[in-house]
Amino acid sequence: MLQIQNLTKRYGKFLALNDLNLHIEKGEIFGFVGPNGAGKTTTMRIVCGLLKATSGTVYVDGVNALTHPDDIKRKVGYVPDFFGVYDNLKVMEYMEFYGSMYGMEKQDVDEIAEGLLELVNLSDKKDVFVDTLSRGMKQRLCVARALIHNPDLLVLDEPNSGLDPRARFEMKEVLKNLGAMGKTIIISSHILPELAEMCTSIGIMERGKLIVSGRVEEIMNRTHGSQPLHIRAFTPDYEDAEEGRQYLSTLLKEQPKVSKVTFTEEEALVSFGGDDMEAAELLKRLVEKNILVSNYYREKEDLESLFLEITGGVQG
Repeated sequence: MLQIQNLTKRYGKFLALNDLNLHIEKGEIFGFVGPNGAGKTTTMRIVCGLLKATSGTVYVDGVNALTHPDDIKRKVGYVPDFFGVYDNLKVMEYMEFYGSMYGMEKQDVDEIAEGLLELVNLSDKKDVFVDTLSRGMKQRLCVARALIHNPDLLVLDEPNSGLDPRARFEMKEVLKNLGAMGKTIIISSHILPELAEMCTSIGIMERGKLIVSGRVEEIMNRTHGSQPLHIRAFTPDYEDAEEGRQYLSTLLKEQPKVSKVTFTEEEALVSFGGDDMEAAELLKRLVEKNILVSNYYREKEDLESLFLEITGGVQG
């Protein structure tokens, strides 16, 4: 769906994007993670045909965004971080106005808008003036407006900025529903745990560079593959508890991807570099050796800690 190669953007001497390469498959919900000034918004605006690149190539569903920006605007729906609404319009009039900008007939717009307003939970607000809506409602309305022409790609720049917890939850549900419908979505946010919940893949940016990208689970495993397994187990073949621990320790250390085993009062902490399938195989081996396992899970690193660790070593 989106192919970016060697994308560079300069503002005078300032390098906003530095040789960016990114590929997003159709149906992905891709999350851009990074601090202000990392290059997320610049990338999004170039993808949407709103900003010229210094060099590189950008293709959206096979169309060159740099040479055919008008064609791209029909393929992309864009929700900026600072959105504009027309306060003297009612919600349905607002949708009709944007539909007319794409040359759509009023009857078609009304039919499509009804469905979109239902999708964003604003069906009961269609005859309400836009300026009476809460910020969260306005933000969801902007998502509906961005979908009026049925774009292939939906781009949202900080859609949860300034929203209260309830409004953030409602926006998250809208985006999950769009993902379930097969829409390709790019979303940037500083609310990192929410990105982890919503996105199928993420890209971490810092100072114009894409440091790492891929499936959330793959990035977690790649950067924190040794996050310990917590195993609470019993060894019925050994009456002495210490002997049982020694047996369990020896057995674990013989297994592939196990580098270290330590014990707390109640469980074993196992440094394990394998993926989820390999963790399942390890559990199977323990059971086959008559180890009774009552608790077995891998300690998970949250996305925010991952971001801080990855970007912490980046130099200018």
